Amino acid sequence: MADGGSVSVTRLEFPMDWPPGHVAAFLVDADERILVDAGLPNTEASLRDGLAAADLAPADVDHVVVTHPHPDHTGQIPTLLDAGDPTVHAPASAVDRLNRDADAVRERSRANLEPAGLPEDQLDEAAETAVASLERARSLLPPDSVDDAVDPGEPLRVGGVEFDPIHTPGHQADHLCYAATLGGDDVLFSGDMVLLPFRSALLHDGYDDGYREAVPAFSDALDALAARDVDRTYPGHGDVHARFAETVTRDRAKLNGRVDKVEAAVADGNRTAAAVVDAIQAGHDVRYVLPETMSILAHLVDAGRVERTVVDGTARYTVD
Repeated sequence: MADGGSVSVTRLEFPMDWPPGHVAAFLVDADERILVDAGLPNTEASLRDGLAAADLAPADVDHVVVTHPHPDHTGQIPTLLDAGDPTVHAPASAVDRLNRDADAVRERSRANLEPAGLPEDQLDEAAETAVASLERARSLLPPDSVDDAVDPGEPLRVGGVEFDPIHTPGHQADHLCYAATLGGDDVLFSGDMVLLPFRSALLHDGYDDGYREAVPAFSDALDALAARDVDRTYPGHGDVHARFAETVTRDRAKLNGRVDKVEAAVADGNRTAAAVVDAIQAGHDVRYVLPETMSILAHLVDAGRVERTVVDGTARYTVD
């Protein structure tokens, strides 16, 4: 437990199957008990054990502050709602996104995926995955369970703590980091941004139409973060750290490096998004590599670094 004057922060860890092997939530014990993010589905025991270490139970949580609606950050919200009556604070744009029509998401995702050059079975699977992700996200964070739709830039006072929500899209389009001053330190609850183990993937809007904006959105997020002074970062993966500025700089370099790598793969003769994924995948889960690759290719086209033509319904990319 890290002392913040009259406020303490306790890290709760939830096991998961992929690196770094966990996701974290943070209990902020101030005038009221605030949980920033809420772990994975099927990890109720970890939630209870983490709270018990602070002599609390799920019913004692007064507020849940959500960084973004990915399941590893909202998974135990149903447990908290069943146990008590916490006030749920979540990004306003996420509430709108969770209310999207599933059939419309399927249609737009399929339309965006069709030019990628995937085999038909993979195309169907990817489009259905987009719908399943939406439905799972809103089962864990039902839009009508959100009491406070948070707008970035508007001060958020919760349980005696004043948070400054910062819009940090790219990994996820609605993602908010929450800055606060605790015990004289400027801290950041960063969700899936500014992680020591890795740069978070460009998932932004999945395969929906926003995928084209993911690279500039992530760059804008890094600009917004770079303008901040942060003494301590509380991330959703990896250790709490005091390496904020260097991690933001690293993430920018890694993003630029990934863009260059995709451009180089096209220059090497990989003409479709599917072919680029095969060239750069290196053992990574295609569910994360494909949306990032599609987003980077769209950015390269917009930047004039790659040319796109459509042949028999498949987008083909070339570098002059």
